[in-house]
Amino acid sequence: MEAFGELIRRHREKKKLPLRKVAAALDIDTSILSKIERGERQAISDMIPILALELDLDYKKLQINFLTNKIITELGNEKFIKEALLQSEKLIKS
Repeated sequence: MEAFGELIRRHREKKKLPLRKVAAALDIDTSILSKIERGERQAISDMIPILALELDLDYKKLQINFLTNKIITELGNEKFIKEALLQSEKLIKS
């Protein structure tokens, strides 16, 4: 799976949108967006609908990519992550 920041950068460049335009839509500084694209800073969930709109991306797919990358980044090295995710899935279903 493509890293969230790389996905954002690729689509922004594909649409020929400058950093400043997308950053303005997100109400953040261009340096923050640049860091998100490079994987040096985490995006926040409030950014997902704006990015989906600005970059013409499917909101659901972008949200799934965001959440997957967040889980891997924050918890990927935990010893029992698979078991915890399975338990979380059971709790979400109930």
